[in-house]
Amino acid sequence: MEILLAEWLGKPAWMWLAFMTVVGALLALDLGVLHRDQHEIGVRESLLLSGMYIAIALVFGGWVWWELGRQSGIEYLTGFAVEKSLAMDNVFVIAMIFGYFAIPRALQHRVLFWGILGVIVLRAVMIGAGAALVSQFGWVLYVFAAFLVLTGIKMFFAGEGHGDVGDNPMVRWMRRRLRITDELHGQRFFVRQPDAQGRTVWWATPMFLALVMIEIADVIFAVDSVPAIFAITTDPYIVYTSNIFAILGLRALYFALAAVIHRFAYLKQALAVLLVFIGGKVFVADLTGLGKIPPEWSLAITALILASGVLWSLWRTRADAGRAA
Repeated sequence: MEILLAEWLGKPAWMWLAFMTVVGALLALDLGVLHRDQHEIGVRESLLLSGMYIAIALVFGGWVWWELGRQSGIEYLTGFAVEKSLAMDNVFVIAMIFGYFAIPRALQHRVLFWGILGVIVLRAVMIGAGAALVSQFGWVLYVFAAFLVLTGIKMFFAGEGHGDVGDNPMVRWMRRRLRITDELHGQRFFVRQPDAQGRTVWWATPMFLALVMIEIADVIFAVDSVPAIFAITTDPYIVYTSNIFAILGLRALYFALAAVIHRFAYLKQALAVLLVFIGGKVFVADLTGLGKIPPEWSLAITALILASGVLWSLWRTRADAGRAA
């Protein structure tokens, strides 16, 4: 525990406080002002919110550049771009979860909001543990890099299927262990109602099951994304802030992406190439004696790979877009 805390205190406490103040203010604005009433979020609102989150993330990146220097600023921007892109694959899974539990669009934002609170804590634990491991055992970084290369190769040749939510072991376990209502009860995760013996007890609603599954999905995706960002930088502050800002913005963008995600059919292959590049450059840098590939090169190549995947996807699916119009 002391090692983990020491890694997190690598930056002054006021810098962590500044970051958490920004995140807290954004969450308060989101729930207390923008979405005080439950309503269906349309594409226009989703894009405006996402634009706001991206702008704030970039401003924060500019502040990091100012306070910590050029290299830290570029590493933050690279990490943000990588984490944002990797998190987009989460949209497929989130859409499947909401569809399986029949969560209407008007209630989806509430589930995603409370889900992000869990993500903030879970990512902190995973990144803190990763930082401690890399600090104490330098060879762990090579394990992360090898894992990324193998994951990227597997992702490139994998199919598009994400499995059936109903067959997930966690869903089956919750259905066996918990009292679950057959229908939704507004925006509530738990309700009190009679059981088979007439006793008034607590029941979980499908909203709670959807929240649990989204948290589990994030843990699974973090297994890829956390090693990816550590292959870019081992600074816990840069790793954590770029992670959280990427996830905050993706939650806002979900409602627009969910409707057009089919237009990004080849983004998965681009992400696979990106993982291989991020993992491979750790080995290449050592073999060539570079020590570390310059951060501006990493940012430029990352942007090129992602832009190629997006443009190729849009071009190959242009016929589908024309039919939809």
